[in-house]
Amino acid sequence: MFIDYAEIEVKAGDGGNGAVAFRREKYVPKGGPSGGNGGNGGSVYLLADENLSTLLDFRYKRKYHAGKGQPGGSSLKDGKNGEDVIIKVPVGTVVKDAETGKILFDLTENGQKVLVAKGGKGGKGNSNFATPTRRTPRFAEPGKPGEERRIILELKLIADVGLVGFPNAGKSTLISTISAARPKIADYPFTTLEPVLGIVQYKDFRSFTVADIPGIIEGAHQGKGLGLKFLRHIERTKILLFLIDITSDDYQRDFKTLYNELKKYSRKLVDKKILVSLSKADLVEESELKKLKKTKFKGIDEPVIIFSAVSSYGIGELLDRLWLALNSNE
Repeated sequence: MFIDYAEIEVKAGDGGNGAVAFRREKYVPKGGPSGGNGGNGGSVYLLADENLSTLLDFRYKRKYHAGKGQPGGSSLKDGKNGEDVIIKVPVGTVVKDAETGKILFDLTENGQKVLVAKGGKGGKGNSNFATPTRRTPRFAEPGKPGEERRIILELKLIADVGLVGFPNAGKSTLISTISAARPKIADYPFTTLEPVLGIVQYKDFRSFTVADIPGIIEGAHQGKGLGLKFLRHIERTKILLFLIDITSDDYQRDFKTLYNELKKYSRKLVDKKILVSLSKADLVEESELKKLKKTKFKGIDEPVIIFSAVSSYGIGELLDRLWLALNSNE
């Protein structure tokens, strides 16, 4: 199951208390203070792991507590530090403060490790407070409490190409044709209920990743259809490929609706490189395809791409155009 949102509580360990103790040796009748320091509390870290692809684990466990520091002992023995907790999350996870909504971290690289709750410092034992005028301090310092906070984890897929289109535009069929991904395919809207990531093997052992984003409908930026739940995954893609069903009765209307939904969600999305394609070319006569190749869309300089994932018509050109766009310096 693909889960891309979770809210968890993290609590770092409290520091151990410092000890109040005095030397009690046989031939030292008036031994000085010997209380050790308390151990530091454990901290909570997040670690980006490329082997994870969902936040599903956080549905079952939502509270994470690091170990407490142990109190100091006699004979200047310091308490043991509490154990840290390292929480693994998928690469592409955005970490927010649940109270303020402020973004704390953006984990975009495998192995990236961040501190989300710092352990409390251990208290000093009474041996630290001895002075020439205060030789037998009978007090010690308590340990400091560890940090505690609620954080939101949001997963945003990291892909080179994001597929954008209405339900049943042919996105799932395309990604299953050009990659090893196997999304559910059927002849009804919203077949894809979760994003699908596929790796496309291109020429000369080169490759790029494609994300199939569940269908967008008018009003998606307001939460209609599958709405805001999946629009966030388009944010990290380098380029966008719009898929418009070649059997539509109004290509310009479809393009404008999709474009406006992305723009209303985030202006940054339409600032990306955009390619437009007409899918399901196998449903149109070949003579008609030549005319359709002249189709222009407002604001898009690139020629339209026409393809069929079923018959493989135009797939080679599609991959070439995607690769060229990904490696363009524009």
